[in-house]
Amino acid sequence: MKAALLNAFGGAEFITIGEATLRDLQPNEAVVSVEVSGANPLDLKIIAGYMQQVFPVEFPYVPGTDFSGVVDAVGAEVENLRPGDRVFGRTAPNSGGAFGRNVVITAADLCVIPAEMSFEQAAALPTTFGTARQALFEVGHLQRGQRVLIHAAAGGVGSLAIQQAHHAGAHVIATASARNIELVKSLGADEVIDYRTEDFNRLRDIDLVLDTIGGETLEKSWSVLRPGGRIASLVEFGIKSRSGQTGEFVFFASATPFLPEATRQLQAGHLQIITDSIFPLEETRSALEKLATGHARGKVLVRVSN
Repeated sequence: MKAALLNAFGGAEFITIGEATLRDLQPNEAVVSVEVSGANPLDLKIIAGYMQQVFPVEFPYVPGTDFSGVVDAVGAEVENLRPGDRVFGRTAPNSGGAFGRNVVITAADLCVIPAEMSFEQAAALPTTFGTARQALFEVGHLQRGQRVLIHAAAGGVGSLAIQQAHHAGAHVIATASARNIELVKSLGADEVIDYRTEDFNRLRDIDLVLDTIGGETLEKSWSVLRPGGRIASLVEFGIKSRSGQTGEFVFFASATPFLPEATRQLQAGHLQIITDSIFPLEETRSALEKLATGHARGKVLVRVSN
């Protein structure tokens, strides 16, 4: 099958387009013909070799985890799916495969796409929606009325985190560039600031910070937390609590528990999915390079089907 391939660790420039072999279908699995795939920062880390101790990969490796598509075949033990079903899901990062024409995945890790949802919307959801939910509510313990600060709020995770926090009744403060202020407000942010300005330094009594940037931004975020406040970081694996304030890394392992809720929210009209750009499979390298700039507005997608 045609796929984006990685044969050595490095940057997006190490991605080539070639032929990959699909592994044999097991009784509890399904073969999915991929329509659209979503690019995530984790893909860049795996390609660079930074995640080899956590998600070891073997070459040739087909990157990508988030996808939507149509079921081609199912194993003998699969009862909840049939060929022709529109589905979406997330492969295990060490398996990858989403930037390829087909994936083989455990059927239990797939969710049927409702009529109201496009392939593009579905492919944008697994990692970003699940990460936002996990960071805000499982790690961050966000409650109604609390103040939450969401960094890089126009990005893939940030744009969904704003909506989740807003619908939960939190007061949402977001950081974003000038060109994204109106977008972020439209998603439910009560305040929008630039973290590089004095407006950020004047923030106080934040209950939860969703850190998607790390580095200096993460360091500055400690000063705006209330006593007992929390930071949920998507990027700083070694974050530690300090001075009565909690810091915890968000380790996102599986999207499966979050897919039904994502579907329900979109059907109810409570979820807006922002797409930055869509690249053809042949330009997967360009899609990953766009993501690596850190300036994507919403999701970067790859259209895998012809």
